[in-house]
Amino acid sequence: MNGKWPAMILLGATLAAGIGVWYAQEYAYYVELDPASVTLTATVAGQPVPLAVADVQAIDANSSPIRWRACFRLTAPLPAGTETFAKPEPTFGPNWFGCFKADRIGADLESGAATAYLSQSEIRPDVDRVIAVYPDGRAYGWHQLNDKTPERGVMD
Repeated sequence: MNGKWPAMILLGATLAAGIGVWYAQEYAYYVELDPASVTLTATVAGQPVPLAVADVQAIDANSSPIRWRACFRLTAPLPAGTETFAKPEPTFGPNWFGCFKADRIGADLESGAATAYLSQSEIRPDVDRVIAVYPDGRAYGWHQLNDKTPERGVMD
C-alpha cells in the first residue's frame, strides 16, 4: 500500500500532462478566420495578384508561422503566368479542420490531380504561402518553410 498512492498521483499527472499537450496542439492556439479577412493571391512575375474565390474556410495561430490553412474555391481561372511551386509539402492541421486533408492533397499533387502554385513568397520571414489547385476549382492553401537561405541553417 505504501507505493499505491504515489504511483496513482504520478499516473494522474502524466495523464493530465498528455491531455494538456493534445489540447494545445489541436485547439488552444488556432482561430477560425473571417472569410472576408482572407486575401488569397497567386504570384505572377514576382508580384501577388488577388484571386477571385468563394467558400473560404481558413484557420491560423499566432504560435507558429506555418499553422495557416485554407480551403476555398476559385471562381475564375488562375491568372496567366502564375508561378508553380516546385516542392509542395502540405502539412497536417488540427483534426477538427475537416476540409484540409494534407495526406490527400499531397497524394493528389504527386499524381498530378492537383497543381501547386506560389501564392505569396515570404508571407513571413522564411515562409511561403502555397496553394494547390484542382481542375474543378477546388483549392487549398498552407504556409511552408522555404529553402531560400540554407546557409543560415536556422530561422530568425
